[in-house]
Amino acid sequence: MSGRNRGVPPPEHRFRKGQSGNPKGRPRKAKECSPSAFEVILEKSLTVTIGGKVHELTVEEALQHKTYQDALAGNRSARREVLKMIAKREKWFADKAPSKMPYAMEVRTEMDECDNHCEAMLLLGIAERDTKRDEETGGNYKYYKLQPWAVQAALSRSGSKNIEEKDVKEIERCTRDSHTLRWPASLRQ
Repeated sequence: MSGRNRGVPPPEHRFRKGQSGNPKGRPRKAKECSPSAFEVILEKSLTVTIGGKVHELTVEEALQHKTYQDALAGNRSARREVLKMIAKREKWFADKAPSKMPYAMEVRTEMDECDNHCEAMLLLGIAERDTKRDEETGGNYKYYKLQPWAVQAALSRSGSKNIEEKDVKEIERCTRDSHTLRWPASLRQ
């Protein structure tokens, strides 16, 4: 024998430290990620007629549209879902907004149509026209009353603990059936 151990190559033929014995290695198995049935359905598109016009929508967009319609029709769970969507959207915008403005800036705009917010609240069922007050003032201005469920949702937020007595009076004045509101413990008499 030559003095070598059987199965041990001479030093010049051994792998150097840190060098792989199989540099290309075994090819990795391709991950087979098949989408779930739910994802497959959400990716489908539908042809929907909205307001007499044909639109191409994804299933997700069609479901959101149906949820909005149900909310407008008075479905409470749909309203809650729409409010969740709005809150999620607001959070997304807040996260995307710059944390600190490097300088102060004042923006003034003049709008021809200042009732957009009122129309949006009517569409979402958050407010309704106060025809009694419209008639009292001669109809020069449109007055609205908030729906109790929307005011209650706002009162349930953590910031409602800082409401003062004058604010309570204003909330009661602007809310339909304000006697049905459940006030935070800090405001109960």
